[in-house]
Amino acid sequence: MLIPWPYPDEGGYRPEPPGPPPDDEDARLAALVAQRLSSDWTTRRQQIVVTVQNRVVILAGVVAGPEARRVAGEIAWDVGGVGDVCNALRLAGARRPRR
Repeated sequence: MLIPWPYPDEGGYRPEPPGPPPDDEDARLAALVAQRLSSDWTTRRQQIVVTVQNRVVILAGVVAGPEARRVAGEIAWDVGGVGDVCNALRLAGARRPRR
């Protein structure tokens, strides 16, 4: 028994379509927010991790005080193209409540 195998030039050969392109906009926004956080004197030496998903900036880590937390959120909001900000920064020395 002989099974025909189509040549790539024939109409029966259809390669898999490429997957969705990586979201370069999220990477660009993360880089801009991180750059602005590192250049501001209030947030420069803080332990802030910036993640962006679907134009939502997620700030995580530990900051020295409430002023640094507030400024970090404002800086993230000021970047053009940001749709929302989730400020999950914790204050250094703040204890978590016991369960």
